[in-house]
Amino acid sequence: MYRNPFAPDFKDLPETLPVFPLSGVLLLPFGQLPLNVFEPRYVRMVDDALKGARIIGMIQPRMAYDDGENPALYTVGCAGKITEFSHTEDGRYLISLTGLCRFRVTEELAVNTPYRQVRGAWGDFESDLGRKACLGVERAKLESLLDAYFERHNMSCDFKKFEGVADGNLMTCLSMICPFEPQEKQALLEQVCCAERAKLFMKMLEMAIKQNGHESGGCCCH
Repeated sequence: MYRNPFAPDFKDLPETLPVFPLSGVLLLPFGQLPLNVFEPRYVRMVDDALKGARIIGMIQPRMAYDDGENPALYTVGCAGKITEFSHTEDGRYLISLTGLCRFRVTEELAVNTPYRQVRGAWGDFESDLGRKACLGVERAKLESLLDAYFERHNMSCDFKKFEGVADGNLMTCLSMICPFEPQEKQALLEQVCCAERAKLFMKMLEMAIKQNGHESGGCCCH
């Protein structure tokens, strides 16, 4: 098993954490998520995180693209550690989050900070801290489905980029970058393991291909 070098020991995962609700954005353990943080409350969140363990939680609102002040959240998110950051002249943060471990929201806290905070339960996801070989990914079928999808939508992809990439890394990357609907991304997040995530991912591609050009999701890997 390969252990995430940025992850704390399981017992040291925080009991509470700040959350960044973003619809359609998926972070998975071991994944890399670049973010442009400009809203003042989330700039403050990054400021505070950088003073501590640098951990924030990515989570989706239940209602896609809800513009309300505090939309209801899904119960499962993924914690990430700020592993790169820069501060721009106009007050933004450009950060890179490395996915650590999924969490289950047990309570939203009443806080004085401008950003939201939750109490997270980690017990269901302890295995996220280490990466086992992702068995059961049908690479030939996956590439065939991607090829069919790209052809249908006049897109292209260099499959040579996938050569030598471990199945687990590949599925994490594809799941995060493909612009599926928010509820589909949530389903990918909540799959038990990489192999189950790969099966669901391919089913989503199959559904998109069968819809005769009506895009419910797809991938971009130029």
